[in-house]
Parts: sequence; C-alpha cells; structure tokens
Amino acid sequence: MTTTDAHIQQLVEMLRSQIRRREWDLIADCAQIRELSVELVTEASLDRHSASADFAAVWAQVSAFGVLQEFLDDDDVEEVWVNADDRVFISRGGSAELTCAVMTQAELSLIIERMLRHSRRRVDARSPFVDATLPDGSRVHAVIPTITASSIALNVRKFPRRAYTLGDLRDRGALTSEQFDYLSRSLARGETIVVSGATNSGKTTMVRAMLGSLPAVTRVITCEEVFELAPDVVDVVSMQTRMEAIEGGGEIPLRRLVVEALRMRPDVLVIGEVRQAEAFELLIALNSGVRGFCTIHANSASQALRKLITLPLLAGSNVTSQFVVPAIADSVDVVVHMHRDDRGRRNVTEILEVVGWDAMGIKTRDAMPAGKPHQQGDRNQRRGAA
Repeated sequence: MTTTDAHIQQLVEMLRSQIRRREWDLIADCAQIRELSVELVTEASLDRHSASADFAAVWAQVSAFGVLQEFLDDDDVEEVWVNADDRVFISRGGSAELTCAVMTQAELSLIIERMLRHSRRRVDARSPFVDATLPDGSRVHAVIPTITASSIALNVRKFPRRAYTLGDLRDRGALTSEQFDYLSRSLARGETIVVSGATNSGKTTMVRAMLGSLPAVTRVITCEEVFELAPDVVDVVSMQTRMEAIEGGGEIPLRRLVVEALRMRPDVLVIGEVRQAEAFELLIALNSGVRGFCTIHANSASQALRKLITLPLLAGSNVTSQFVVPAIADSVDVVVHMHRDDRGRRNVTEILEVVGWDAMGIKTRDAMPAGKPHQQGDRNQRRGAA
C-alpha cells in the first residue's frame, strides 16, 4: 500500500467512525455526510489540488452509491448506466459519454442493494429484473445474470430537480410559440392528450409540464409502474405497481391501479406509460367522462394511435377493434409527438388532432399545418363532423 493509499484509507475510517457515532444513514443523511467528508478531507490535505483528489477517492468508498455517486450528484448528468465493470456511461445534454469509473460486480451489487432499500423491491434469481425509485425520485432499472450475459446491467434515470412548465419548455426550444398556445388551449378546454415518442425523448417531462399547467383545484390520480411523474400539483394521489411477493401472490399490476383510480374521484387520470392491456381500462375510464394523459412509445403520432388501437385487444378475445376505434375517437383529443435529435435536443415535432372515425379508422388532422396555429373547434362539433 502506498503512502497515498494509506492516507485515503485513514480518512475513510475516520469518516465511517463519525457516521457510526452519529447514527447516520448513507442515503437519508447523504448531504450531511458529504459536508463532513469535505471538512475532514480539507483539514487533512496539504493543498486545494490534493484535497479535491482525496475527496473523490474518499467519497467513492464512503458514499451510498460508490463511484456512481459523483454522477448522481452532478445536476448536468441526466442518466447513468453500467454495462460492465469498466463500462460506466452517462448522458449529459442528451449525449452519451463513457466515463473512467471502474467497479467490481460485488461493489455494483452492493450499490443496487442500497438503491432498492427505499422502495423495498428486490432483484434475485426469481426476479432478475427490477424497477424502483431512489428517494429523490430518480428511476432505477437493473438486470442480473443469467438474463444478461455476464455482468449486471444498471440504469439510473435521474429525476429533474426542477419541474418544468410548458412555458419553460417553450423557452428551452422544446415547444414553438404556436405549439405552446395550442397546448395551453387544449389544457384549458379539458382535453385528453397522449404524448408519444421514443425512449428518452422527453415524454414524461412533457406530461409533468402539462400537469403543472392545470388549475390548482384539479384532482390528479397517477398510475405508474415506478413513481416517476411526481406532478407538481396540490391535489394528487400517486400509485405504483407492486411485484409478486417472494412467497407468491400480492402482485398489483397497472390494470388494477387504473380500476382503483376510478374510485378516487379523479379529474385527471394519468398513466405513466401505456404498454399492454391496461390500455383497455384507460379507454373505459376516458369514455366514462374522465379526462386523461398518458405516454406511449411510438415513432410518430399516427403510429401512437395505431398502437393505442392494438393494445386494448390484449385485454381479451371479447375486446374488438369495433369497440376500440370509436372509443379512442370519442375520448382522445390530441397526440403530441416528442423527438430527440442526434445532438440530444428534445422537442415537439408533431401534434395531431383527432376529429372522428369512419370505416377506414380514426380520422386526424395536423393541428398546425404549415407550422401555423390551427383554430380548435368545439369538441362536440368535431365529433359530430366525423
């Protein structure tokens, strides 16, 4: 062991001793532990340069999430993912970077164990996939061997510390002024909006911004696989799915949450992501008079509608397109499509307005043809025109 290594280990032991004495929790008391780490390292280091290097080395050993902690603390980092011991990536400004971070599989297992402690979820041979959230709302996804070839795969999508409004998205270039005006009118009219796009295109951010633009008296019920939306509204109940217990039973799927949400007097029902048969329950809810928002993975707004027609059919053989098509046309008003370009910039590229249906399927029109604002008609008139 070198003199530098011995010095770092001495600082680590001093800090751990202080943590034990104060009965601090590595996750819950992370901010205080970090402050104490800076204080101890600064006092023991010879100059500012060595203090910075020493702090990084000490913090990597003491912090709850090891070498990943510095990326989780960095507000500019949007996502962190690990493919192997020496393959730790981050996303900054929408662009991926390979970092210099290295860890063992044992260290990564310990980090994941700590990440799951808050949500009380598990990952093991019986349940090799897990979705969970950190105390700050960041989303965690992990997969273990033998589902992966040899190494544990981990993704942490960080929760933005600031809740953006539609105005913020416009100012950041994610919305044009015309798109902002259109969506503001849609929200004021109480319309149901579907947000589509690829992974990491900004769908959740858009839904969160729309929720933040609702009147303060609006009651919002959210249903998600993992808490991610965290709407900045006064009257809100957020629910997430539950995995099957180790001894079996106890699973609560997304379909069940949607059914329960209807008994909670929602003004707006939000499904974090529609992927399977829960689309059927969503349609039932929307056709009962509840307005809603949801996200869906798709490459275009029109593809999102086609997918929304297909997914309810998974609910059972008695569900047919003869029911689904008019149900969607009568309840969904607008589809907003998000896109992330090669430079990592996220923006709205398409807004479709649902105007009715016929024997050929759902009828739509571009909400703002030629980039110009489109005057929205009365919802009932649009339905009647179909």
